[in-house]
Amino acid sequence: MDCIKIRQLEIFAYHGCNEDEKINGQKFYVDANLYTDVRTPGLSDDLEDTVNYAKACKFINKFMTENRFDLIEAVAEQTTRGLLKEFPKIKAIDFTINKPNAPIKLPFGNVAVSISRKWNKAYLSIGSNIGDKEGYLNQAIDSLYDDENCRVLAVSKFIETEPVEQDNFLNGCVEIETLYEPKELLATVNRIEAEANRTREIHWGPRTLDIDIVLYNNDIVNEKDLLIPHVEM
Repeated sequence: MDCIKIRQLEIFAYHGCNEDEKINGQKFYVDANLYTDVRTPGLSDDLEDTVNYAKACKFINKFMTENRFDLIEAVAEQTTRGLLKEFPKIKAIDFTINKPNAPIKLPFGNVAVSISRKWNKAYLSIGSNIGDKEGYLNQAIDSLYDDENCRVLAVSKFIETEPVEQDNFLNGCVEIETLYEPKELLATVNRIEAEANRTREIHWGPRTLDIDIVLYNNDIVNEKDLLIPHVEM
C-alpha cells in the first residue's frame, strides 16, 4: 500500500508518570507512516483525493496536547485510533512516539514506543428466531453503526431458514471495518446480543439475536471461545 511519511514531528506535551512530567512537560517526537492511496491524487493532482498531511500533523499535535496520559503506550494507541477515525482515507498507520527526555538516571539516546494499527475487514452473520426477528437484526446493525470503532460497509438482504425443531430463523450478513482485534470484536458482539436479551441456556437453542464472526481479514483464530473462519461457514 502507498504511504505518506511524517518524520520527527516535534510536540510539547504533558505525558508521564512522574509529577514533574505532568507539571513541566517535555518534547516528544512523532514518526508516522500513513498508508493510503497515493495513485489517485498522483493522477488527479487534487488535494481532496489525498490525506492532507498538514492537517494530520495538526491533529496529532492537538490530540497530544489536549489529552494527558501516564504511559506513552497510551499516547500511541489513542492518537493512532483518533487518526484512523478522523481521516477515512488512512487505512493503516505505523506510529512511533519518541521520548528523548525520559526520566532515566543513566546515559541513553532515546526511548520510543512503536505500534501498527489498521482498519480490519470482518464479516458477521446475524440471526434471530424469537419475537420481532427483523427488529432484533436491525437493532444489531444500528449498534454497529453507533460503535465508533466500527464502520458498516454493507448489509445483506434478510433470508428465512428452517432450523431443527425451532421457529424459522431470519438471517443476514454484515460487512464491517473495525479497529477491534478479534477477541475485542467478540466481546462487542456478545454485548450487542445481551442488549437484545440473548440468553444461552440451551446450546443451539432459540435466541433473540445471534451474531457470529465469520471472517476477519485473512486471519485464522483457533481458541476455545473463538474460531475464525467460523466452522459453520
